[in-house]
Amino acid sequence: MAGEKRFRTSILGGFNKADVNAYIERILREFEERFREKDKEISTLKDQYKQLSSRYEALAVKEKEIEAERDKIASAIINARETADKIIENARVQAIEEKKSIEGIVEQEKEKLVDIRENLKHLKAEVLNVLKNYDAEIGKIIEKTEDSDIIEESSRKEAAAAESEFVD
Repeated sequence: MAGEKRFRTSILGGFNKADVNAYIERILREFEERFREKDKEISTLKDQYKQLSSRYEALAVKEKEIEAERDKIASAIINARETADKIIENARVQAIEEKKSIEGIVEQEKEKLVDIRENLKHLKAEVLNVLKNYDAEIGKIIEKTEDSDIIEESSRKEAAAAESEFVD
């Protein structure tokens, strides 16, 4: 067998003490060397574990920060959406109210316009009536003036005739 150690035998039938001791010392040295290597390996693994644990903790903290930031952003987006919806709804309600108000004003103005047209018809009728009366009055005045001119001329003719009779 390849890994087996064969000891020389001593005179009395046992193993040679020097060989056994040398073998045990060699095994101890190899064991101690392997033990030191394993200690180094364990130390290296502990260091790596510490580094990985530290990185894990840092990443966990970073993850919590990112998660908190994500929650804040999501909350801000939700709040912004709700606020925008409220603003839109308020604007819609205000627009409806403004439309109703404007429609009311337009209706009032239409009523005023109808009233103004009615007033204009009445004023036109009154003006026509006044003009007819004025025309009639002017006609009477003209008649009186013509009559008075005729009378005056007639009076002049009579006066002239009387004067010519008187002078004759």
